[in-house]
Amino acid sequence: MVSLAKPISNGMSVNWSKYIITFIITALVFGGAFYLSNSLNNKRLSEIESIQEKLSLDILTSETQFELLREVPCKAVLQGTLTEEVGDLANKLIYTENLLGSDNEEVIRIKKTYFLLEAKDYLLAKRIDEKCGNKPVLVLYFYSNRDCEICRRQGLVLTKLREKYPDIRVYSFDYDFDSPIVETLKTVYEIENNLPAVVIDGEAIYGFYSLENIENSFPEIKKLPLSGDYASSTPKETSE
Repeated sequence: MVSLAKPISNGMSVNWSKYIITFIITALVFGGAFYLSNSLNNKRLSEIESIQEKLSLDILTSETQFELLREVPCKAVLQGTLTEEVGDLANKLIYTENLLGSDNEEVIRIKKTYFLLEAKDYLLAKRIDEKCGNKPVLVLYFYSNRDCEICRRQGLVLTKLREKYPDIRVYSFDYDFDSPIVETLKTVYEIENNLPAVVIDGEAIYGFYSLENIENSFPEIKKLPLSGDYASSTPKETSE
């Protein structure tokens, strides 16, 4: 039987069988990792395709709703507009952006569509106000994905604000995103590059604001009806 260990000049021997086994194990590890990565990528692509199909249907449905809501009586309009649909799209956008990254072409396309839908819902809410005398609190939120930790924290606060006061509408826009919709809103409300920026009923505030700070800065918010969870809580819990 021929030994794989061969002598070398310094008197030591090389155990080739050990290297061969190590090579095989390494190949199996990398092969398994490649297979797993490929499977995950295929799963992600499948998820994205599903999201795209759902988004297309949501957008078509929402655009039809916009036209219908322009024609219906105020009593029907006041039962609610498209806030829930816009919120659903926001969740899908966040999921897709986390999955593929903010520079992904599909994410960019979805964001353009989402910002357009937000703007349409915002204009619809203002038309309802003019037509029916309804006075919703409209919030425009400008954030950045470029090294802005307080933007993330401010977004969480605004999510809590919307949960606490269901009549509040929050519209989020990426300040740095290349979109005519975003640029127009920045121009109309003279938004500075000092993020995060929050516009409530036309008044812009900059920097991080806690939930309590926002409520104290805009007293009209406290006049809105609370959601069921907050309405049934104690005064101390409500003010947090």
